[in-house]
Amino acid sequence: MIWLTGQITESFRLLQMNKMGEENFMSTKVMLVDDHALIREGIKQLLEFDGSIDVIEQASDGAECLEKLQHVQPDILLLDINMPNVNGIEVLEEIKKKNIPVKVLMLTVHSEVEYLVQAVDIGANGYILKDSGSEELKKAIQSVMEGDSYIQPNLIPSLNSRLVNRDIDKEKIAALTKREMEILTQISGGMFNKEIAVNLNISERTVKNHISNIFRKIDVSDRTQAAVFAIRNNIVKLY
Repeated sequence: MIWLTGQITESFRLLQMNKMGEENFMSTKVMLVDDHALIREGIKQLLEFDGSIDVIEQASDGAECLEKLQHVQPDILLLDINMPNVNGIEVLEEIKKKNIPVKVLMLTVHSEVEYLVQAVDIGANGYILKDSGSEELKKAIQSVMEGDSYIQPNLIPSLNSRLVNRDIDKEKIAALTKREMEILTQISGGMFNKEIAVNLNISERTVKNHISNIFRKIDVSDRTQAAVFAIRNNIVKLY
């Protein structure tokens, strides 16, 4: 009888410990934002498989995401870039502007370094591609939850190279006058010299002179290269 009482006491103690462990265990709360329902559902099933991650909310575009963030508090926002209404970069900007307390991991098809640089500059906590494996995605979430940033490893060389070139571009941009910046912006928007002249109330010859100076200062030879330079350095928006 004494032995049986001891066994019951030990079993009760173990049950209490398990209960305490369950209470102390807190899963990572994630919100998914992507305009494709099938992708959201697939990611949800992958993340929730082992119970360490709980997808508490979903949104199909940026506007819906911002609205729902007023009512839910996820630990991490998995955020796509290309979405209708309000895109992922704009959502990220709004989150940072309003100091919404959520970590943002960009999950996108875009491997282009310009998107990555934009996201990092605005303050994304991580950047991972949709073709990555489930284990890498979970690793990224864990890293971000622990306070680290996470960039998909194969994107890091391109990011580092772009950041070095950006320092060179900053010197070029600093050499441009205010008028030259205006004209570079309008060139990048596809405007012709005559349209720029009318828009800025200057002669077409003056526009041509400014364009020649712009090309020389930023080291390009045509309007397409000038537009690429402007997009690369966020003089005009990529989206």
